Amino acid sequence: MAEQQEQERHAVPQTPDDALGYEHARDALLEVVRQLENGGTSLEESLALWERGEQLAKVCQRWLDGARARLDAALAAEEEPESDE
Repeated sequence: MAEQQEQERHAVPQTPDDALGYEHARDALLEVVRQLENGGTSLEESLALWERGEQLAKVCQRWLDGARARLDAALAAEEEPESDE
């Protein structure tokens, strides 16, 4: 049983970013950029910030892609009745 739980935990990697909304991820990304632009961090800290920024940018992109898909679907649904006439 413990082995099965261990496998399930590793099967679907989840990050706290999965729960972030677009605005929260965008604001966090802006803060990372500010920190990097201000400098004064070690190389290791800068790399960690950059990696975090990449993660946050991906979250934002997923939200934007999803919004685009919803808009495209809504526009396509509006055009369907017109083509039947």
